[in-house]
Parts: sequence; structure tokens; C-alpha cells
Amino acid sequence: MVLVVAIALLGLGLATGLLSLYRIEPNPLHPELLASIPAGLLAGFFVAVGLASALLAIFRLNNSLLSPYVRPGRPVVDVVAAHRKLGRGPKVVAIGGGTGLSTLLRGLKKHTANLTAIVTMADDGGSSGRLRRSLGLPPPGDLRACLAALSNDEDLLTQLFQYRFLEGEELDGHSFGNLFIAALSGVTGSFDRGIKEAGRVLSIRGRVLPSTLANVALVADKTPALDVQAIRVQGESRIPEVPGKIRRIYLEPADPPAFPEAIHALLNADMIVIGPGSLFTSVLPNLLVPDIANAVRSSRAFRVYVCNVATQQGETDRYDCLDHWVALREHGGEGLVDTLVANDCTDLPLAGPSIAVRPSSNGVLGIPTYLADLVDHQRPWRHDSDQLADSLIALLEEQTGPLEIDQPELPD
Repeated sequence: MVLVVAIALLGLGLATGLLSLYRIEPNPLHPELLASIPAGLLAGFFVAVGLASALLAIFRLNNSLLSPYVRPGRPVVDVVAAHRKLGRGPKVVAIGGGTGLSTLLRGLKKHTANLTAIVTMADDGGSSGRLRRSLGLPPPGDLRACLAALSNDEDLLTQLFQYRFLEGEELDGHSFGNLFIAALSGVTGSFDRGIKEAGRVLSIRGRVLPSTLANVALVADKTPALDVQAIRVQGESRIPEVPGKIRRIYLEPADPPAFPEAIHALLNADMIVIGPGSLFTSVLPNLLVPDIANAVRSSRAFRVYVCNVATQQGETDRYDCLDHWVALREHGGEGLVDTLVANDCTDLPLAGPSIAVRPSSNGVLGIPTYLADLVDHQRPWRHDSDQLADSLIALLEEQTGPLEIDQPELPD
């Protein structure tokens, strides 16, 4: 509308100037030729040519602006329509970390652009741990993986973001994305602003937030055997390495402040999804931040817990769905979720000590349970991104009614 008014005013100004010139010299352009053309026909010709030129200019400008987001053979109109549909999608908040959260986000970003990932800040291993110790930064690794998963197109730039150096005394083991986030934190002056700028660089659908910016350590009490006293294991990376059953995990300090934007996202969400991911080292550390757990309980959103499809050595050995649910309640408290989602395809060719997580009936869990084939059969220790996201959106529609958008056909 503003563009139309601007063009009209420009045309009015030009017409006024030409009219003044015409009064001095009736046919300044070519007296013999123009004198024989009716004034109305001449005016119509100029209007038609001007309108066609304006439309062509606008079309070329749109193509130029949208060209970075359009794949060959995909019309601009389809891209714009898909973007508008995603913008009207439900507000979904996913809580977790690691590979499980990234898998979930890859599926959900095809349904909505109103996505928020709340990520654990307890990581202390690998590249993240080294940056945490040397620069005093919160661990960027899980945040980086979620940023890559939410990227509009996981092309060369995203692959670069995920690239891990394999040689060099100082760089060996470091992820380029972790170093990039660390550099952005220094340039912008804060870690959270660095994460936001990294999201803009990758053109992500949604946003990625830390659960807390406090310097927290994850601690577990583990018992190597039933008749042995529990031992204390400190450090997220060490917990799975120590043999034994996890009895309890906690954060030090015990009451870290939650990241304010994470609280706001939870309270304004349409759906909150807890998991999937490493139960004790990726999912539960977020809920050990008291304000995060309280915000989940206080939210009016439809709240879902997604149980893992396979056990994890050193964390959930021999766990079934009921064991996962009990651990969630013991550490996060009652009233966290409305429905549990679990995979019911348990005939999986898993290698090593991992086994398929067996589902439990509603009567055993005491909570409504949704069962479906949610596994990625190429990688049977993970969920299938699209199957999981489709199931979650279907569950949300059952609670709130059909959503306003249809799922757009977007590239993975």
C-alpha cells in the first residue's frame, strides 16, 4: 500500500511538471507526431508503459531479495506462501539437548517457524568443555547442534558450522561452530547475544536458548551394585563412564537462575515437548533449574514427554518406559506433562549394550500414553524426525482443534 501511494505521488509530481511544460510549449517532444495523437490515447499509453515497468521492477526486486532462499525449479510464490504458513504455526517449545533434541527440531521446523529450543548448559566434555575451562563461557556444543538443525537449508554453511577439526595441537577436536559462537560472544559482548547472531547467520527457523547462563556442574549419585554405597560422580561427561545405576542427579549450585527468555517462551507456548535425548545428562538437567520446571507446570500449553527409543549405556541400562517416567517425576516433580509419547516398534537391530525401550500400558504409567512406530529404521537408536513431529502435531490438534496451516512441502 505504501509503495502504491509513493508511485502515485511520484506520478502526480511528474504530471504537474509536464503540464507546466506543455503550457509553455504544447508539444515539446515532437510537435508534428504528437499533434496528431489524441491526448487521452497518449496519456493511456504512458500510464500502461509506466505500470508495466513498475511491475517488472517489483518482480525483479522480489526475485533478487528471495534468491538466497529459493532452490532451482521452486517458484518464488511457493516459498513466500510456505513462509507465511510457517509463521502462523503453533508456538512449540522443546526442552533437552544433544542428538535427541536436534532430531526433534528437524521434524518440527517443517510445521512451524515459532519454535524455541531450551538447551542444557551442563556439558563439560569435548570442545565445549575445553572452551568452558579456557574462556569461562557456557558450553556451546548443544546450542550449536540445535542451530544447525533449525537452519533453513543444511547446506555448505551449516556443514561448516558442524565441522570438527581432526588435527592440529590446539584445534584438534574443536568444532568450528563452537569457535564461531565463542568469537561472536566476544564481539557482541555476551554469550546469549552471540547465540542470537549465530542464528541470524544460519537463517534458522525459530530460536535457541540456554536454560541458564550460570556456571553449573552436573553431579550424579551412582551405585555400582545393590549392596554398595552410592558414589558421587561430578561432570556430565564422566557420569556415563562410571559403572552403576544412577540414583539421583543434581546441579551445583543447586538453584541457578533460569534464562528469562526461556521462562517467557514456556509461559506463552501452545505445546511443550520434553525430550527425547539422554535422560540424565541432556533432558533432566534443564528441569533441575527450578524456575524452568515451575514454568512448565504453570504453562497452559499442551505438555508432552517423549520417551527414548533405546537405552543408553551408563545412564538408562535396562530401562523401560516406566523407568524413564519415574525418573522424570522424581527429578522434575509432579504435574510436568499431560501425555507421554513412546515408540511401540521394539524389534530393532540394535548393536552393543543398547536395547529397545519397552512401552508400558496406561494403567502402569498413570498418564495418557500415545504409542506409534516412531523409530528411524536406518538408525534404530534414534527417532524418525518426520514421524515424531507429525505425531506431536496430530496430538496437539486433538487437544486444540485443527491448526490454521497445512504442512508445506519444504526440503529437509
